[in-house]
Amino acid sequence: MSFGKVAVLGLGKVGKLAAELLVESGFEVTGIDARETDAPFATRAADLKDAASLTEVLKGKEAVLSCLPYHLNIGVSNVAHRLGLHYFDLTEDVPTTKHIRELAKTSRGLMAPQCGLAPGFVGIVGAHLADQFDKVRSIRLRVGALPQHPTGLLGYAFNWSPEGVVNEYLNDCEVIEEGVLKTVSAMEWVETIYIDGMQLEAFTTSGGLGTMCETYADKIENLDYKTMRYPGHVKLMNFFFHELLMRENRAEAGRILTNAKPPVDEDVVYVHVAAEGWHNGQLRRKEFVRSYYPIEIGGKMRTAIAWTTSASVVSVIEMVKAGLLPQKGFLKQEEIPLDSYLKTRTGSHYNTGHRKRHA
Repeated sequence: MSFGKVAVLGLGKVGKLAAELLVESGFEVTGIDARETDAPFATRAADLKDAASLTEVLKGKEAVLSCLPYHLNIGVSNVAHRLGLHYFDLTEDVPTTKHIRELAKTSRGLMAPQCGLAPGFVGIVGAHLADQFDKVRSIRLRVGALPQHPTGLLGYAFNWSPEGVVNEYLNDCEVIEEGVLKTVSAMEWVETIYIDGMQLEAFTTSGGLGTMCETYADKIENLDYKTMRYPGHVKLMNFFFHELLMRENRAEAGRILTNAKPPVDEDVVYVHVAAEGWHNGQLRRKEFVRSYYPIEIGGKMRTAIAWTTSASVVSVIEMVKAGLLPQKGFLKQEEIPLDSYLKTRTGSHYNTGHRKRHA
């Protein structure tokens, strides 16, 4: 079914930009936040924690995109399900996604969580690479959202939600290792990666695979997701969370880290996706490696993490409207065809927003 009326919940950098991109793509958008917000589209304030308030603001809409902290998405998805709306979010939280998947069994609209960068875009890329083999051996997904000009020992800036970062640094991680689906600790399996000559370290973090372990169970030997940071970061974060016991107070940990390393405008998003397998009897490796930088959208410069995340979910919404994806039930990111995704109005930014570090 074609649809046009979309509510965007949460008007931070990502939510606001997603709303603007939806407007550019022809949707009728209402942005909803806990506070009054100035924006180049219709907005209103509402209590987004209250089911009755949410129900009232979502009546008459055909789809809802939640750009809220992950712990609010269970409430939003419940209301969307009850009203029969298409539902999209950016969560990397595994329990939240499991809840939404249950709702999808009886949904009248499409339930599509995990539509961000990771999970989301990298899973689409990983599945695209894997599909080029007769038999796939491994898929490795790596993403790093970093300051271009790092300072201090951490070499980091909190351009993403502190709640989300703390969550993925501490929660257990699903992987497939030697054909066995298992759970491993976050901030382990440290490896070195080079992109455009830049040395990075990668380590396990939670949530980035979305539903891929289930999809590739019994079909693949190795599958994992890791976050990339500048060298030395993971050792310090292990010290902070585990030796100083900050894991016992996640909210305070997030406050300390954000206060110490506030967001920057000049950031970069590194993506390194690789798949190995056999084609015509030969073992081969295919890679998708990109460095995404801030770009101008709507007359303003947008950070790399903001536009890559916003563009990811808006591209999916465009595809649903065009009838290129299912119209109800649960959507796995790895089921989305990359070529069609990159041909959407918004997805085309991925073709033009990357460059070499020294270009």
